Amino acid sequence: MTHFLRSFVLAATFLIATAAQAEVTVQDAWVRATVPQQQATGAFMQLRASKATRLVAARSSLTSTVEVHEMAMQDNVMRMRQVPAIELPAGQTVELKSGGYHVMLMDLKQQVKAGDTVPLTLVFEGPDGQRETQEVKAQVRALNSTGQPAAHGDHKH
Repeated sequence: MTHFLRSFVLAATFLIATAAQAEVTVQDAWVRATVPQQQATGAFMQLRASKATRLVAARSSLTSTVEVHEMAMQDNVMRMRQVPAIELPAGQTVELKSGGYHVMLMDLKQQVKAGDTVPLTLVFEGPDGQRETQEVKAQVRALNSTGQPAAHGDHKH
């Protein structure tokens, strides 16, 4: 019985520690379609963390080069640059959108067409340095998409 009780306590402790991790809700994840030979595109979404956390990386089976980026004005010129992380304050929605924070998929080996689905793995890091991943299926939208959800409603992942 002692062994059983010890195992139970260990399992309960693990579950509590896991539950303490920041839960991130990803809504309306989408990727902009490309034209033939275009080698990069952006992924956009809304992120909401239950506890303060950061988006520190992303991966995709579509390409080996995925980076977290920011578009910002610098010397009166809009510039894009890689950032080490995007802060996600507890309980606040952070929008990754065209002209702001976004995920860049680079060195594409094939065209990304409207209607396709792009698998993304988002990597989040809590204040304690603990990392967790979340799988997302991003719908590909037309090149001229404004980022608004498609007429059939938005998808929650």
